[in-house]
Amino acid sequence: MTARKCFAAKAPAKINLTLHIEGRRADGYHDLQSLVAFAGTGDFLTLALDDFFSLTLEGPSAIEAGDGGDNLVARADRALRAGKPGLRTGAFHLVKRLPVAAGIGGGSADAAAALRLLAAANDLSLDDPALYAAARAAGADVPVCVVPRARMMAGVGERLGPAIRLPPLFAVLVNPRVPVETRAVFLKLGLKPGESLGYGPHPAIVSGMDFESFLRALKRGRNDMEDAACVLAPVIGHVLSVVSGARGCRLARMSGSGATCFALFETCRQAGAAARTISHGHPEWWVKATLLR
Repeated sequence: MTARKCFAAKAPAKINLTLHIEGRRADGYHDLQSLVAFAGTGDFLTLALDDFFSLTLEGPSAIEAGDGGDNLVARADRALRAGKPGLRTGAFHLVKRLPVAAGIGGGSADAAAALRLLAAANDLSLDDPALYAAARAAGADVPVCVVPRARMMAGVGERLGPAIRLPPLFAVLVNPRVPVETRAVFLKLGLKPGESLGYGPHPAIVSGMDFESFLRALKRGRNDMEDAACVLAPVIGHVLSVVSGARGCRLARMSGSGATCFALFETCRQAGAAARTISHGHPEWWVKATLLR
C-alpha cells in the first residue's frame, strides 16, 4: 500500500499587542487597528493527502474546539476548494493546545495553518488571490495568521501591513480558562453604527526599533476591548493585576477580546521566573513563557 504524502505546520498563538477600535461602520462591523505578533507556543496541524476531507483532534483543548463543519480548519478547506476546483485535500489532524475563545486567535491560526498546508500540497503560492479570499471567508483574523509575522492589521482584519522586525520580546501569556465571546465584548462596548471612540491615533511602529523605543511606543497604544471584557469576565482584571505585579514586568495588557493577558519582559530569565511563580500561585490557569515575533 502506497504511503500518503504528509505535510505539517505549526499554528502559533496570535497576540494583539494593541487593539484600537476606531469606530463602528454603517454595516455593523467595527474598524480596528492592531499590532499583531505571534508566539512560540501554539497548535500543530498535519495533512495526509486523501480523496476526501476529514478532521481529527487531540490535545487538552480538543473537546472545546470541536471537529464538526464549523471548525475553522473545515471552513478554510471548504473555502479554498470552492475557489480552486480540483484542489487536493485530505485527512487533517489537529493537536489542540491553545485555550479556546481566549483572544489569541487559536481557531484562526489553525485555519491559516490548514491553508498553508493545502498551498504546499497543491503548489500554490501564499499570495495566491484564491488563498487570501479563502482566509477572509474563514474568519476576520485568518488573513493575518497566514504568514505569522508581526505586522499591523486594520479594517476588519483584511488590510495588512508589511512584516515588522520586532526587538526580542519575552512574554508570559496567562489565560484563566474562562472563555470570552468576542461578539459579547463588542456588544458591551456599546458603539452604535457611525459612532467612534475617539481615543486617539495608533502610535507609529517600525521595523528595527530597540526594546526601549518599542516599549515607549507600545505604551502609547491600548486595547479598547479590555474594559468591556473585564466587566463580562472580572477575572481578567485579577489576571492583569497578577501579571503586572510580576518581577521585571514592563507592560501588561489583554490580548484580543480576552481573556488571555500578556506581560512583556526584558529577558528570557525574567519571563521564565514569572511564569513559574504565576503557575505555582494559580495552577488552574494556562500559563506560558514565550518569545513573540
